[in-house]
Amino acid sequence: MISKLRWGVVFLSAQVLALGVSISSVSAQSCLEEATIGDIQAAYRSGRLSSKELVLKYLARIRNFDKAGPNINSIIEINPEALRIAARQDLERRSGGPRGPLDGIPVILKGNVGTADRMTTNAGSRAIEGVVMPFDAFIASQLRSAGAIILGKGNLDEWAHGGAPGGGYSSAGGQTLNPYNLGRGPAGSSGGPAAAVASNFAVLAIGTDTGGSIRGPSAANSLVGIKPTLGLTSRAGIVPFALSLDVAGPMARTVTDAAIALGAMTGIDPNDPRTYESEGRSYTDYTQFLVRNGLQGARIGVARRFFGGNDEVDAAVFAAIEQMRALGATIIDPVDFPDSTVSALGSTYTTISDTEFKANLNDFLGAIADITPVDTLQKVITFSESPEIVNSAFPVFPGVLSRLRAAEARGPLTDPVYLSALDTATVIKNSILGVMDANQLDALVYPTSRCTASLLPGSVDPNYICRSGPGASNYANVGNFADVSVPVGFAQDGLPINVSFFGRAYSEPSLLKFAYSYEQATLFRRPPTTSVGAFGQCTPLAGIVPK
Repeated sequence: MISKLRWGVVFLSAQVLALGVSISSVSAQSCLEEATIGDIQAAYRSGRLSSKELVLKYLARIRNFDKAGPNINSIIEINPEALRIAARQDLERRSGGPRGPLDGIPVILKGNVGTADRMTTNAGSRAIEGVVMPFDAFIASQLRSAGAIILGKGNLDEWAHGGAPGGGYSSAGGQTLNPYNLGRGPAGSSGGPAAAVASNFAVLAIGTDTGGSIRGPSAANSLVGIKPTLGLTSRAGIVPFALSLDVAGPMARTVTDAAIALGAMTGIDPNDPRTYESEGRSYTDYTQFLVRNGLQGARIGVARRFFGGNDEVDAAVFAAIEQMRALGATIIDPVDFPDSTVSALGSTYTTISDTEFKANLNDFLGAIADITPVDTLQKVITFSESPEIVNSAFPVFPGVLSRLRAAEARGPLTDPVYLSALDTATVIKNSILGVMDANQLDALVYPTSRCTASLLPGSVDPNYICRSGPGASNYANVGNFADVSVPVGFAQDGLPINVSFFGRAYSEPSLLKFAYSYEQATLFRRPPTTSVGAFGQCTPLAGIVPK
């Protein structure tokens, strides 16, 4: 990974020189810290910024802070064509106008999202390192059509499985650090893309979520994260985990930017039949639902069962709930799920995810068998256990290996144990809907993560407190619900805290409305300051263009 990344940087430097400029000479006349899509588009229209200049600024920042300085290590690979794409889009914009709402906006994709370019798609595993996909994932194609510039791929928990303390570790990428505290992890499994956006290395990131993998990193990095309804965004071309649970969604620094990205990602994809369920229920523009008085009249339930992990987290979320009440929401507190629903979730989730991972990954690897010799889960395990990997600088984390072996031991998709778990998932889903219907709820709220970002291996912090208990994130995946996570503040040590708005399938318009209303009244998001420096003496883009 390191040699490949360095090759990418060297190639980019040569490409930059061919375009008549060097990364080291990039001016800081205007800075990108916390720049939004709206700021950047306004700067483009005013002629104060070009896409090429924007990409150069982000590449310089990645060089200075991701691969040097604090070494956040969020980017697993840089797109060697990014500058040429940006230069081409500058010409297109001048001659014909913008391609779409994301025109010229740099985006980081999670390393399991396939792209038909010179970047690889390794899902964090050296078992398929170097694999170049023959086609774009549907969402990558949609983003390109909307004008996005795919700047690179972000590190992730290997195979999106998690397991390593703090998250953000893979054998292909090593350890990603949390930009708010270098002794903490970015959470998983979309930790790399989340840390990149939090560190202002790009405007947007796209993650995947099988049981909280967008929302956990969003909470650990003070981002807005959208876990869409299953079917709203396509999974085709993404290395799968469990297709009954997998979704792809955006992470951004503001609700507006996340809503713009979500609209660009939606669409019917014949290669993902679940997307047909979104017909007539999806939108290409979710910003139309963003109103400041969006919480007025909303009925919000408080899922108290999922509090209790950390007093500061609880206090911040309860303060957020009181703010929602002040903004006109009716708060129903508490709202609880039946004990039987809570007790059934863990085993149901594990059975579905393990069984489907084995079947789905074997199908995926079999489909690309002509470009990778590691074409089954068993071969992945054998490769991961080889001395070459075990004795390397970045071996596969033991917890991940354990999960791979557990999945390999599962039966086929016709296994009665698996089929019974699917039936139980339906019971869980209906139980949650029953609770929401009985209380006439528009959404439930809970701490996105029970605790602040977890300690990395070897880190010591006597002030770190995290009490075990049930988490709520898996419910959205098992029930195919929607969930939007938004910042509510910071703990005394500066680590971020988020709240989740959880709603029925295809309730994204309402959840985004609630999240936006709360965000605009509080504006808690702030960039990291202790480990990732600002762009230096510069004027924010928002200050150099008319609103």
